[in-house]
Amino acid sequence: MANRDDRYAENAAGKFYVDTQCIDCDVCRVTAPSNFTRQEEKGYSYVSKQPETPEEDAQCQEAKDSCPVEAIGDDGE
Repeated sequence: MANRDDRYAENAAGKFYVDTQCIDCDVCRVTAPSNFTRQEEKGYSYVSKQPETPEEDAQCQEAKDSCPVEAIGDDGE
């Protein structure tokens, strides 16, 4: 389960975040490409933009549910 205290600083403020468990598998970037971005130099994903539509919210939730290491969190903000 993602830990809010271990989230990456690059995450956009809001409901979803990625923490330091990320293994750079690409699942979130494929599932919600408008919301997740790769940190190229260090090799992990982060939330670059919080969802703005119900469709984006559903994609982010699917990315969270599909993350193989549970690195995506939802703190409900």
